[in-house]
Amino acid sequence: MIAEGDGLQIVSGLAHVCFVVSDLERALHFYCDLLGLTPAFAFERDGRKIGQYLHVGGRNFIELFQGDLAEPAERQSFRHLCLEVADVAAAAAALQARGVAVSEPTLGSDNAYQAWITDPDGNRIELHGYTPESKQTPYLA
Repeated sequence: MIAEGDGLQIVSGLAHVCFVVSDLERALHFYCDLLGLTPAFAFERDGRKIGQYLHVGGRNFIELFQGDLAEPAERQSFRHLCLEVADVAAAAAALQARGVAVSEPTLGSDNAYQAWITDPDGNRIELHGYTPESKQTPYLA
């Protein structure tokens, strides 16, 4: 147990987010071909691909596994995945040109821009762009 106030930082970043998807190849098309993420490595069982790690950028990944969506994790509280983009309006336009439905970019109450998309399994994804006035800015490295 870590003593309160000992100054030790336990968490250094977000490593990955994992999704169970109904169709792995369809999900890979969305995340790689449409969003432009890079496949990192696959998980195989009995010579069949059952999952894939995708590099988002820096030290961040998304992990996808083929599975049964009719059996969600018990008491799952996931709401959305948020991906940082340099320019929300430009990202939204590029995705629309690729056939992805994108909400209109808006300025959120945190003074950061956002637009919304969904993956083929209905997982909500926020496209997020910081501004100099964003409430998160003092914490960005």
